Amino acid sequence: MKRSGISILTAFVISLFYAALLSACASGTTKHATSVVDYLFPKTKDPIVTPGIPVLSLPLRVGIAFVPPPAGRDLRSGRLSSGFTPFQGGGDLALTEKRKTDLMLEVAKNFKKYPFVKNIEIIPSAYLTPGGSFANLDQMRTMLELDVIVLLSYDQVQFTDQTLSFTYWTMAGPLVVPAQNNDTHTMLDAVVYDIASRKMLFRAPGTSLINGSSMLVDQSQELRADGDRGFSEAAVSMISNLDGQLALFKEKLKERPEEFQVVRTPAYIARSGGGGGGSLDSVMLLLFIGLGAGFLWLKGRR
Repeated sequence: MKRSGISILTAFVISLFYAALLSACASGTTKHATSVVDYLFPKTKDPIVTPGIPVLSLPLRVGIAFVPPPAGRDLRSGRLSSGFTPFQGGGDLALTEKRKTDLMLEVAKNFKKYPFVKNIEIIPSAYLTPGGSFANLDQMRTMLELDVIVLLSYDQVQFTDQTLSFTYWTMAGPLVVPAQNNDTHTMLDAVVYDIASRKMLFRAPGTSLINGSSMLVDQSQELRADGDRGFSEAAVSMISNLDGQLALFKEKLKERPEEFQVVRTPAYIARSGGGGGGSLDSVMLLLFIGLGAGFLWLKGRR
């Protein structure tokens, strides 16, 4: 009887413990985001900017940077949505400065294959000030000798909802271990600006959705892993969209010459194979002249 009483008491205590655990960790969401709009058009400054006509001198000197969050925002705490409670882990913890650099290098690798890009600068986050706007970009333009900048921003939301549980039978009775459904939504956005004219040339977003689940004890680790994977998948999607938007932008340059001025320098012509193409045309012209002369000579002999 005594052993049975201890078993019942133990089971009761365990039940109370997990009931408290379930109620404390029912549902939650966390959000980590930065915004190109907040960076370029902060509320404390005049948001009216009249873009001019870009003068694109090819090949271009391109910079890539992640925009900083607005001043005073704590990304680790996130911003809560109505009806949810916060949880720790995942989110911005997956996007360290090293991770940002890795993602920027992937974008840079994609740009390097184009002949209209001369060089690419990876800009550390510390170089951009919250709400720095175009004045900050002018500093980057002068310091790093840039023509165009690719501004990267992100928005990652992680939801957790306790809808699963695992029951283990022990000597003290049933032991219920809660589990979590974890959804991670990630977006990376690349906005390409001509710095001097303040004109946006094009943009390309990339998205990812990861559905996962974890034991409550592993929740923080799983969310962090899902967050990192979300950024990787969104980057692949964004780079693919960049290729498509670049193709559309080339067509726009042809169709709307009044909106863009393109200057092709001798360096660009040589880099893009234009010089080689000209030499080939000269060789073909000489060949045709030679064939024509030979034909006339044979005709004269007859």
